[in-house]
Amino acid sequence: MKKNIKNILLLAPALLMLSSCWELDQEVLDGVTQEQVDASSEDPTLIAVLKASAYSRIVGSWGAHNSIWSINEVSSDEMAVPQKGADWEDGGLWLRMHRHTWGTSEDAFNNSWTYCYTAIGEINNLMVGFPNLVEMNAELRVLRAMVYMWLLDSFGNVPILDETTIDPAIPNNSRQEVFDFIETSIKESLDLLPKTAEKYYMNYWTAHALLAKLYLNAEIYTGTPRWADAEAAADVVINSGFYSLSTNFFANFSTNNGGSTENILTLPYDENNAQGFQLPMMTLHYQNQFTYDLQEQPWNGYASLEEFYNAYDDDDVRKGSFLEGPQYASDGSRLMDPSAEANDPDGEPLTLTPEINELAPNAIRQAGVRVAKFEYAIGAGSNLSNDYPLIRLSDIYLIKAEAAFRQGKTSEALEPFNMVRERAGLDPLNSLTLDDIYNERGFEFFAEASRRTDQIRFGKWNQPWWEKGQSEPFRALFPIPLQQINTNPNLNQNPGY
Repeated sequence: MKKNIKNILLLAPALLMLSSCWELDQEVLDGVTQEQVDASSEDPTLIAVLKASAYSRIVGSWGAHNSIWSINEVSSDEMAVPQKGADWEDGGLWLRMHRHTWGTSEDAFNNSWTYCYTAIGEINNLMVGFPNLVEMNAELRVLRAMVYMWLLDSFGNVPILDETTIDPAIPNNSRQEVFDFIETSIKESLDLLPKTAEKYYMNYWTAHALLAKLYLNAEIYTGTPRWADAEAAADVVINSGFYSLSTNFFANFSTNNGGSTENILTLPYDENNAQGFQLPMMTLHYQNQFTYDLQEQPWNGYASLEEFYNAYDDDDVRKGSFLEGPQYASDGSRLMDPSAEANDPDGEPLTLTPEINELAPNAIRQAGVRVAKFEYAIGAGSNLSNDYPLIRLSDIYLIKAEAAFRQGKTSEALEPFNMVRERAGLDPLNSLTLDDIYNERGFEFFAEASRRTDQIRFGKWNQPWWEKGQSEPFRALFPIPLQQINTNPNLNQNPGY
């Protein structure tokens, strides 16, 4: 008998817990034994099922509230979660995240750590259970390397757990060791990876894109810049012939964005079978439920900082990434914001303003423009079905531009830089500065969890911004969660915490 892969499967010797169908029309066989897998290691259906168990962990809670996306966005100058009386007080977590005064036991850090190591554990289980599937394991090594890139960037010196690890309660590795592990894992797998443009699985081009992103931040991670290596890896992707910038910027974020020519690696969310992308709930005003006829009322939380929003040129099409101004229901009627506190069932007309009166404790309910970069499908549930782009070609172009510029090659930097800029409807630049590149990355990758990393690399992270003072240098890394140290006393906390 056959079942859909969204069911829970038991394939000896590895336990494969599948939480979604990975948006693929796949079937699996009941009662599959290790011997059968060994005998039919080239069976693409079996291999797809095995890989799906690992990739489904990556989809997981990436785009959910209170996890790794959240800590990267709210700690940057892109977004805040203002406290509106009792709403979003949350023990002060998001206020501390914005102000860079977080502690070592914040749930959001522990959730992020657990998310990453759960994925790593699933990958390691597969590699131990099915060592004969050489090409699959090469792909899984690159997938694991990407997760370690997130850990390296967020927490720094983390323990390296691979398929040979016997006891997971081991000490941290140095940041250099983690960097080397990631680089080696990718480079040693390259020749076994398919040279296809598959968006949901690792391939030869995706691996080079990951190397480009790793080398771009090498000086932060190890103290040694790798600009030439970043440029070379970016060139491999650019010259592949598989990708091109989408003419319509927002086509990369639509509900049906699987055909994007720009998205290189995506998380295929599905509101029914692969949940975890909760953006409409996290950012939209309560009454915007009627703008999109949503099945549930949004939480009125995440909003952009006024200074970040105002930095966009009015001619920049990417300014459409924000929901701002008077708000309407789907039938065209003006939305009102009823106030329970004032016992006013009608309230005031709902108008989202760039200005946020204060971070806490009584931010105005309508204050702050909201995230509208991703399409909100009419009638959507609390989870989106949009593919979330982890890597886009525009990122590779701007990596190429930055890496070339930092090597003194301004002319080589201008072409890819201006390709991204002109797609946004802006005039090309004839000269370039690091601030130009920094700003362009901000405009292009709003709400894509890259701003914190960029701010650190460009030396902007410690600077004050709205409702945040000068940051202490050690805040460039998040703390190793105290919950994890209590479980594994061999872990050492990051300095400064």
